[in-house]
Amino acid sequence: MASTNKFRIVFYWIATIVSTVAFIIPGIGNLMHLPHFATDMAHLGYPAYFLTIFGIWKILGAMVIIIPGFKRLKEWAYAGMFFDLIGAAWSRLCVHDEVIMALIPLLISGVVIMSWLLRPESRRF
Repeated sequence: MASTNKFRIVFYWIATIVSTVAFIIPGIGNLMHLPHFATDMAHLGYPAYFLTIFGIWKILGAMVIIIPGFKRLKEWAYAGMFFDLIGAAWSRLCVHDEVIMALIPLLISGVVIMSWLLRPESRRF
């Protein structure tokens, strides 16, 4: 039983750190309106001001899931991450990008779901 709990904790932290990094880095890129992010968002049909909105949400969501407390807010952050990633995959398909470009956010959403499912009781609402 103890090894199962250790397994759960280790995989929770791996999934949570990966999820956090997967949102912090693009969040910063969006906020800074870095050319790669701005070009990509324009390609997907989003207006430039969405970079700032998405950047703020991504960074705040990543911060909320990594720090202790804020149980209700964590639920919202995980839901927001999931919606963001599903929207990213759908956006890629709608502009006829290669399927791999839609699969990447779907794979990341799997990691986010794993973080949510494995979170300890102290981080559950």
